[in-house]
Amino acid sequence: MHTPYKILILGASYGSLLAAKLLLAGHTVKLVCLPAEAELINKEGFRVRMPVKDRGGLVEIDSRKLTGKLSADGPGAINPADYDLVALAMMEPQYRSPGVRELMDAVAKAKVPCMSIMNMPPLTYLKRIPGLNADACRSAYTDPTVWDSFDPKLMTLCSPDPQAFRPPEEKVNVLQVGLPTNFKAARFDSDARTAILRQLESDIEAVRFDTGSGKIELPVKLKVHNSVFVPLAKWPMLIAGNYRCVTKHGMRSIKDAVHTDIEASRSVYNWVVKLCTSLGASEKDLVPFEKYAKAALSLGKPSSVARVLFGGAPNIERVDRLVKAIAAQKGMPSDVVDETVALVDARLEANRKQAA
Repeated sequence: MHTPYKILILGASYGSLLAAKLLLAGHTVKLVCLPAEAELINKEGFRVRMPVKDRGGLVEIDSRKLTGKLSADGPGAINPADYDLVALAMMEPQYRSPGVRELMDAVAKAKVPCMSIMNMPPLTYLKRIPGLNADACRSAYTDPTVWDSFDPKLMTLCSPDPQAFRPPEEKVNVLQVGLPTNFKAARFDSDARTAILRQLESDIEAVRFDTGSGKIELPVKLKVHNSVFVPLAKWPMLIAGNYRCVTKHGMRSIKDAVHTDIEASRSVYNWVVKLCTSLGASEKDLVPFEKYAKAALSLGKPSSVARVLFGGAPNIERVDRLVKAIAAQKGMPSDVVDETVALVDARLEANRKQAA
């Protein structure tokens, strides 16, 4: 076995899914999170529960039983130079919060390669997409200046296709996976940094999980691609499903957002696919609507973005606004996207008034 990598993951909720896969493969992981979460994780580890094909119920992964070393800390206690890779797993508005913002700056200065697994691509990553004007997309970000010191050569993006949530009745160190699909990462600019991703990919592929009654292969792999467009595969899903969970009267499940009017969903989904191909993506980089619609049947909960929005958040990730800004550059407006953006804007406005 080669020397384990040291990986820093910002965000312990969705981040614990990636962490579980890395720890199982023998790597060292540090999670950056809130003090109460860090204390709980350092004391009890975390649990990730996931469905596995041909097995009833959920398989539970207990981080304390995995080969790799896990610890958690607040942002102030971290020296980014100690790590081989940083994974960004918080929601985009959280990066500007006190402490996290300073850590982000330190990560950029330390020139550690970063891989984002957030729905909202880092502004820095957009600079890797040929012909896209990243500066014209700044208004879609809660605070675009967070990204200004990062080098696009050191930033990559992973399509966060796996769907997961924290069961409300459980402690904050429990994550449940609803849809166990793969993380699809674009390569880094350089071969040397991409080699880290390829090593993680093969380690995760090779390792088997001991259930106590035998070793099994777990879903949710890391797949590394040469195309910078592969991680954009999540955009059509987000626009047709996640953001359309937001309605005038409240939120609905992703399943309902997609299947209540399947033709409307298909049409907006394919419009986003067309937008991605106009940037240079090839159809094979993206997921066909039929495959997504089938997967959406198992997504009986509202999207995290809708839950946060209706939970009163003053800021959320605005992939809807980002897609609208990119479409404007391409002269490709969409009424459905305009309507979605307007609904989200109105709800955020109401949340901010209430918070004030």
